[in-house]
Amino acid sequence: MTNGVIYCNRCGAQNSALAKFCSNCGTPFTADTASATATPAGLAPSPQGPSQAPGPSQAPVAPPPQYPAPVPTPMYVSLAGATRYGGFWIRFVAIIIDAIAVGLVTGPVSLIISIALGLAGHAVSMPKEGAQLASFMVTGAFGALVHWIYEAALESSRHQATLGKMALGLKVTDLEGRRISFGRATGRHFAKWISWMTFTIGFIMAGFTERKQALHDMIAGTLVVRTM
Repeated sequence: MTNGVIYCNRCGAQNSALAKFCSNCGTPFTADTASATATPAGLAPSPQGPSQAPGPSQAPVAPPPQYPAPVPTPMYVSLAGATRYGGFWIRFVAIIIDAIAVGLVTGPVSLIISIALGLAGHAVSMPKEGAQLASFMVTGAFGALVHWIYEAALESSRHQATLGKMALGLKVTDLEGRRISFGRATGRHFAKWISWMTFTIGFIMAGFTERKQALHDMIAGTLVVRTM
């Protein structure tokens, strides 16, 4: 017994055979406990640590599944949707087409007005020069009215373009690419008079400004974009 060891019935800790109390949990040893659990030192089983009390075997816990790190999706910048603006020459061709379209309406009507005013002047014995001046003023006002309604109505419509611009794939928008109102289209139309008064330099500006804006576009806050 002097050379043996005993094991605590409570915590299983190894103690000397001469110990009266368990060195781990303090449980007192009785004579029966000492005689029942005494074991020669050479045959003692492998001791258990103080914090490892024997208990039922537990199934090993599987480690959490490992997932591969997500591969970042490459990002591509689409150039197909980049805004393209209408430059000077394509807009110049559109102006010619529009002039022909408006002329097909105003030409015959202006001729009828001129004939009617000439006959009326002759009937009241108006001087020839006076009849010609009256005819020039009336037909000029009629042509300006038709040209204004033509541009403002079509550029503020769902088409956002006159016939010439439609034919060449052009649209008039505001600076955010939205459809403009009839009022803004009207302002843009009459701002062209300023572009004319600059000896057409206001129109030529569409060839070298950053977003191909003519002077009247800058005044009205508009852009001419290409759709094809």
